[in-house]
Amino acid sequence: MQDRNTDTPVRVVTPARSFITGGMPDDPAVVCAGLRKRYGEGATAVHALRGVDLTVQRGELLMLVGPSGCGKTTLISVMAGILDPTEGSCRILGQDMTALAPRPRAAFRARNIGFVFQAYNLNPALTAAENVSVPLRICGAPLRESMRKAEAALELVGLGDKTESAPGDLSGGQQQRVAIARALVHQPQLIVCDEPTSALDHANGQRVMELLRRVGTVDGRALVIVTHDARIFEFADRIAELDDGRVTRVGTPGALAGLPESAGMHGGGPGTEPDAGSDDNRPPEYGTPPGGNGTGASARTPGCCTD
Repeated sequence: MQDRNTDTPVRVVTPARSFITGGMPDDPAVVCAGLRKRYGEGATAVHALRGVDLTVQRGELLMLVGPSGCGKTTLISVMAGILDPTEGSCRILGQDMTALAPRPRAAFRARNIGFVFQAYNLNPALTAAENVSVPLRICGAPLRESMRKAEAALELVGLGDKTESAPGDLSGGQQQRVAIARALVHQPQLIVCDEPTSALDHANGQRVMELLRRVGTVDGRALVIVTHDARIFEFADRIAELDDGRVTRVGTPGALAGLPESAGMHGGGPGTEPDAGSDDNRPPEYGTPPGGNGTGASARTPGCCTD
């Protein structure tokens, strides 16, 4: 970060324009094909992803659910370009992330992807507003503009009076909202969240989800959320269940909630979800995916916004 008294933007070395921005508006936000992720080799290898095929449309809010250790966080880390898959491909906004070298990938991620980490990942030496401004500074925005937009983002998540507070002076729920503001401030086309409501009470969790729903799926954006919180399932257009590194089922919240096997969505133990069979099997679909219209309209109220 530059000295707060200077308005000189951070120098950013960027590749060709085609690497920075997303693809055509008609491209899905996310297309995962045959994704596998293995940690280690031989008998001690851990297979986190075992042939994942999944598409997320623009304008859609997709939730990833399943028991702990089933591969959810690994999957969104691959989507965000943080991890490389061992096999398969992942196209984000039309761009094959696996084909990008580290520097172009970092530039693409900085422009197009917002990530809400479960552990917040706030810099303790920066104020809340300075933390939120980091994505803008990385993209080369001047300091004053970055701070103005950061303060507006904090106001949006109900922390307009905490702009000068250090992370250590904030509660866990407030730190989570700072992290959400940071993910939204540069208006990315894909927002990926790892347990965004885990540290929030019911009222604040609902408020944050209403905000994410309103901001995260308009103008062709897409939102992917990993969660164990059954209270927020109603905000999803579709829910994808994972078990043992595979996507076992994909469907609307209502369709999945009506099935007895859906106990795994609520943190059920092993054996609560159906066997996916062969790695080449695609998960069955329940209902018509309501996302992808680019309007941000909720599946629960067709044609109407949820704000």
